[in-house]
Amino acid sequence: MIIKAVLLDLDDTLWPVAPVIRHAESRLHAWMQEHVPAVTALHTIDSLRERRQALVASDPRFSYDLWALRHTLLRQILIEHDEDPAKADQAMAVFAAARNQVSLYEDVRPALQTLAQKVRLGTVSNGFADLQAIGLAPHFEVSVAAHQFGCAKPDPRIFLAACDALGLVPQSVLYVGDDLLLDVEGAQQAGLRAGWMNRSGMPSADPRHQHILPDAEFKDLHDLTEWL
Repeated sequence: MIIKAVLLDLDDTLWPVAPVIRHAESRLHAWMQEHVPAVTALHTIDSLRERRQALVASDPRFSYDLWALRHTLLRQILIEHDEDPAKADQAMAVFAAARNQVSLYEDVRPALQTLAQKVRLGTVSNGFADLQAIGLAPHFEVSVAAHQFGCAKPDPRIFLAACDALGLVPQSVLYVGDDLLLDVEGAQQAGLRAGWMNRSGMPSADPRHQHILPDAEFKDLHDLTEWL
């Protein structure tokens, strides 16, 4: 079946995410040092990360709503230190602003313009990056984010929701992402075709993922354009 639309992952597909998160957590911690110094006197970025990881098991929502997870932890920490829990909203605004300061891979903007001439475009992401703030929203007809939708990849429902929003059957849609389990296997199990965005040139014969066979493998979005 002809590919009529391409759905893209965001983090580590359109931009490297690790430096973005490090920057956002650093900005958040600096804000807390200024506004709630009693908290940062006892909590480092690493200790807050450990608390956050421990909190995940306390509520099923935290498995897909990473904004809520961070916000809930901040409220808990503020209450523990007799601080106004409403400051969690301000803190999250600081984090979110920094979270959207991404450095796109060089191929992204030109390739999206070319791709849009060939197929319809959308995104499906487990993160809470704001495409409007980043400046990429106009490129996409549909954007489905886990924290708004109510489940995360590899759950087939989130892929199917994007297909439904496009009005297309899954078999005519290609999903492209960097994670073999979440993106490639998840999309294929939902009935979509799936491409692996392998920017780093990782060996595809990883023994943990030998059962996963992408429909295609790409080193960047230009590679995807040529494949289409």
